[in-house]
Amino acid sequence: MAVDHTEAPVLEALVEFRQAGRLSFTPPGHKQARGADPAVRDALGDAVFFGDVLASGGLDDRLMRDRVLQRAEELLADAVHAEHTFFTTCGSSLSVKAAMLAVAGPHEKLLIGRDAHKSVVSGLVLSGIEPVWVEPRWDAERAIAHPPSADEFEAAFRAHPDAKGALITSPTPYGACADLRAVAGVCHQRGLPLIVDEAWGAHLPFHPDLPTWAMDAGADICVTSIHKMGSGLEQGSVFHLQGDLVPPQLLKMRADLLGTTSPSVLIYAGLDGWRRQMALHGHALTDRALQLAADVRSAIEDMDGLHVNDRADFCAPGLADDFDPLPVIIDISQLGTTGYQAADWLREHRGIDAHLTDHRRIGAQITHGDDEETAKELLSALKDLTHAAPDLPAGPRVDVPQPAELRLEQAQLPRDAFFGPAEDVPVHQAAGRIAAEMITPYPPGIPAVLPGERLTEPLLRYLTSGHTAGMNLPDAASTDLSTIRVTAAERA
Repeated sequence: MAVDHTEAPVLEALVEFRQAGRLSFTPPGHKQARGADPAVRDALGDAVFFGDVLASGGLDDRLMRDRVLQRAEELLADAVHAEHTFFTTCGSSLSVKAAMLAVAGPHEKLLIGRDAHKSVVSGLVLSGIEPVWVEPRWDAERAIAHPPSADEFEAAFRAHPDAKGALITSPTPYGACADLRAVAGVCHQRGLPLIVDEAWGAHLPFHPDLPTWAMDAGADICVTSIHKMGSGLEQGSVFHLQGDLVPPQLLKMRADLLGTTSPSVLIYAGLDGWRRQMALHGHALTDRALQLAADVRSAIEDMDGLHVNDRADFCAPGLADDFDPLPVIIDISQLGTTGYQAADWLREHRGIDAHLTDHRRIGAQITHGDDEETAKELLSALKDLTHAAPDLPAGPRVDVPQPAELRLEQAQLPRDAFFGPAEDVPVHQAAGRIAAEMITPYPPGIPAVLPGERLTEPLLRYLTSGHTAGMNLPDAASTDLSTIRVTAAERA
């Protein structure tokens, strides 16, 4: 059946809702902006409130007989060559949990790359799934992790033949990609599903010069954040499904368990509009973004003290398999400062917000929403940063461990440690104890400490020195990291 991608069912239903002059005696209580605070209306505009309607009994009738949302999901599935697509309004943090719960249950094993996002760890805590950690490929020289290889997943399956499937993150927030086709092959040889956390890959299906996206590589479930590299609203996420290893009804049931019963139609509209935009113009928009990113990369590379990580840095035997050039990752270590200080300077002095920051890098992602003007502003600000760097204080040094020191023993299941008896101990007394909390440098949001892991001196030095240097650790129980939450059942 022919599919018409000029349609946008959610957007069209919103227009029809307004034109029909429907009068709702239902939530939301602002009643099409009439009850909203005037200052909020001035700040946001009434269009936000006009688009904020019930999905059932507003956008569609109470039984969803017009299939507005279902038709929008079917159009997106067609646009990216998936068999099923589901919209969510709680970000990929919800989507990836739903995917995990559709593959494994309490006390069942799931192979997971240890470079997973904190939402995956939250899924472990909530579900009671037993993680089998698969080691990333560590670049000790650049102090960065790349996705695990297919060989590493093969070895993990041999050691744990009772595992129910696997989960891998690709691309990483740094743009490093796995050989997903090979990893899917390892899973499918055993008749087991592969979940890909492709939160940073919304753009991948729309241009042949980008890494192969998860569905084309044979993954069973793919989770994508449309708000990251696409043009959806924050929290807009989708998960795609293909094959017969995970029933679509089961995946939907798991998502319903976690999702809200009051989804934001505004977010649905953003997803629907993005799909239409990319189905009709995605290749051209992405082509322009790729060219712009290439120009930005070249210009930054010519600046003294700056180096842009590129394919030659990330892709080699033992490192990543592929590379997305749109996350422009800039090594600023030669400036004698940290990524935290550089990001703070750019925001304070040039009004530029960098995304990813760590002890030696900042990230400036380029999307189809950028143009020559935004690129010019970025380059001008970076040039000013190189001139200002000699006068910046050196700042505290981050004590970055060697790769082997970053890996901690998983002494308890994350769920058991998180919900069990716990106590707060001074950080200098925490080595040898089992963590009862998650501690995550953010962004990119990859936990350094998981509930159930045994803490070590090198890891604690990394976190405390990082916190002093400006590392953001938003989920630590102690905001100043003076104490660590540990299990009370065991003492070193």
